[in-house]
Amino acid sequence: MNTTVDDPGSDRVARVRGEPLAQLPQDLYIPPDALEVFLDAFHGPLDLLLYLIRKQNLDILDIPVAEVTRQYMAYIDLMQGLRVELAAEYLLMAAMLAEIKSRMLLPRPAEEEGDEADPRAELVRRLQEYERYRAAAENLERHPRVGREVHLTVIDGGNLPVKRPPPKATLTDLLDAFRDVLVRAELHKHHHVLREPLSVRERMTQVLARVSAEGFVSFGSLFDLAEGRMGLVVTFLALLELLKETLVVIVQHEPFAPIHVKTAA
Repeated sequence: MNTTVDDPGSDRVARVRGEPLAQLPQDLYIPPDALEVFLDAFHGPLDLLLYLIRKQNLDILDIPVAEVTRQYMAYIDLMQGLRVELAAEYLLMAAMLAEIKSRMLLPRPAEEEGDEADPRAELVRRLQEYERYRAAAENLERHPRVGREVHLTVIDGGNLPVKRPPPKATLTDLLDAFRDVLVRAELHKHHHVLREPLSVRERMTQVLARVSAEGFVSFGSLFDLAEGRMGLVVTFLALLELLKETLVVIVQHEPFAPIHVKTAA
């Protein structure tokens, strides 16, 4: 069948086999639903409500419940006309809208108007939360994804020989390595504690024997400067121990006078 289309401005719309086509053929069968187009698809009742609100540039914090409910029910009627099975959540949202609408239409006592919360508050909260999650999902969707924008490619290099040239160490590299060795060596140093050759108990015996023999000994004569700081400290500790055990007595006749040591009576 040869079909041509004339100028849109002429009376004849089309020609079939050279003849103008004035009316549709009687035996042409067109299914009832062939020309029906269903463009809007939503991911749940909240998505539908948000679409209806944004389509009319409405304030989500001040939803005109009556108008939104009318459009929502019109969409449900359209879905029923297309023989689309309605999910229970769509019907539940319709019931919720009807409840909110009825609560807003019912009169309330004047003293309770300020105390009762807005019936739309819970719905507004759910819509705002859904809008945030949907915006986050759209942001993630715009990122490149493996299998869509990014495609993995695996290349088999075979058993090609790989030449690895030896590293070229310079004098600076050697010095840095040696410095690391010195740092590690410092961590392994040992601190040896040597036992002192002088004994406080032995020095107590020596001091007590001298004081007992001489009876009255000058404090400064008990110290031997040749022994150094270590010997002087040991002698002083021995003298303090003797005083603690009340074996000797410190004597000074007047202020700033020489100090003497003698045995306790």
